[in-house]
Amino acid sequence: MKGSGSPIAKEALEKIGALFDIERQIKGAPPEQRRNIRQRLAKPRLDELATWLDAQLQRIPGKSDLAGAIRYARSRWPALTAYLDHGQLEISNNAAENAIRPVALGRKNWLFAGSDSGGERAALFYTLIRTATLNAVEPEAYLRHVIARIGAHPVSRLHELLPWNIARPATLSVAA
Repeated sequence: MKGSGSPIAKEALEKIGALFDIERQIKGAPPEQRRNIRQRLAKPRLDELATWLDAQLQRIPGKSDLAGAIRYARSRWPALTAYLDHGQLEISNNAAENAIRPVALGRKNWLFAGSDSGGERAALFYTLIRTATLNAVEPEAYLRHVIARIGAHPVSRLHELLPWNIARPATLSVAA
């Protein structure tokens, strides 16, 4: 961060960064343990942050971008702090953002799929690839495995070819 930024914004980011530090320490812990640690460590910091944000709002021009950002955060405070009470929730939506990033990046390219049916086929393959990945199945090997078998596979049993139903995870050696 360069010296030209707002000192208030910098301090806010440092306070938020401390919350993410707590999350790094409890990553992978059971939900109940995460909730307990959040209640003990993060809740006091969030209470302090709320008080600090309210105080900053009194000190800065009401029409500034920073004031708008603070009002935005405070108006959504219950949603922003819901993760404290639910150990299965994450502090941020980064996982969801990362999952949809390829869709957002490819959107312009997919405008030229050739036709609506071409776009539907591309979406189908994209869905299969992402689903395979999310099920720890290597996508290229999975598609090779399915394409080699689908012609002779009974339609009533297509569910058997879904990534989570493959008898063994598709890896590069599954081509046979």
